[in-house]
Amino acid sequence: MAGNKPTTIKEIARKLKISPSTVSRALNDHPSIGLVTTMRVKKMAEEMSYEPNQTAIFFKQRKTFTIGVILSKLSEPFFSEAISVIEHVAEEKKYTVLLGQSLDDEQRELNIVQTFKKHRVDGILVSLGKNTGDTDFMSVLAKTEIPVVFFDCVPDLPNVHKVYCDLSSGMEEAISAFFERGHHKIALINGPESLLASKDRTVAYKEALAKYNIPFDSNYIVNTDLTEQGNEDAMEKLCSLADRPSAVVSFNDFVTLDLIRYAKLRGIVLNQDMYFISYANYPLWKYMDNPPMGSIEQYPEQQAQRAAEILFDCIDKKEYVETPQEVVFPSKLVLK
Repeated sequence: MAGNKPTTIKEIARKLKISPSTVSRALNDHPSIGLVTTMRVKKMAEEMSYEPNQTAIFFKQRKTFTIGVILSKLSEPFFSEAISVIEHVAEEKKYTVLLGQSLDDEQRELNIVQTFKKHRVDGILVSLGKNTGDTDFMSVLAKTEIPVVFFDCVPDLPNVHKVYCDLSSGMEEAISAFFERGHHKIALINGPESLLASKDRTVAYKEALAKYNIPFDSNYIVNTDLTEQGNEDAMEKLCSLADRPSAVVSFNDFVTLDLIRYAKLRGIVLNQDMYFISYANYPLWKYMDNPPMGSIEQYPEQQAQRAAEILFDCIDKKEYVETPQEVVFPSKLVLK
């Protein structure tokens, strides 16, 4: 390669005194080219520091070999585990992953979608932010024919591909575990009311209480915006009740950390005066001397694996993906 000018197929062909088409086929292991010629071409390409023209390849195949991934916060263990799996699947497919964090901001989420659209990604995986109220970006992507697969935090929409966890099975196990230990005053500290996952938790909570003949008390359901202050305010509401609950199911493990800290400030002894079970089953509990009673596993790796597989099937235009895929994993209580 002279100077900074990239080596071309024509230059390799001129050097070997063969046609450019033969060089091209050899570099792509075409069966019509003999092994000796293929080896000569590849050896010369290496010596001349040849690199394929990716722009030309993308144009020819109508692909950029990139996918976009939108999640709320990579700092959450759930998403750090999920993105590792997604990148592994993408690497096997020889794809590059572009990552965007919405930070639970709806406008930021839309901006990321627009950026991915401009970069002409071949597909997008999305876990909606906790404050996402609408999914107008779906119509934006529909016009570009970019396939989208939702996972974990999915929209309440028909005709979309989605992979998520059935929260009811874990909730039923949590209420059962509390009930078996003599708890009848069981509260739920839930996420934002607008969130589908919050609605699912509420339904599952009420159904589980009914199964064990535990009377429902609306005062025992408190919502939080998932901020530290919101979590503390939710805990304050429960602690201020005349008939304070002895057990709490919370939205996720990070919420529970705030709840436990606030409970201690109120003089409430963990796993004596009040017991906690939350969703997510993050690995952080093993570092605590006195962890909560349990956590509900939501299988981030399995969700990410299946969502990525569906997305690549869409990109490869597998026939069955024309019908929206809905994959549901059961959640499971893990006692600490």
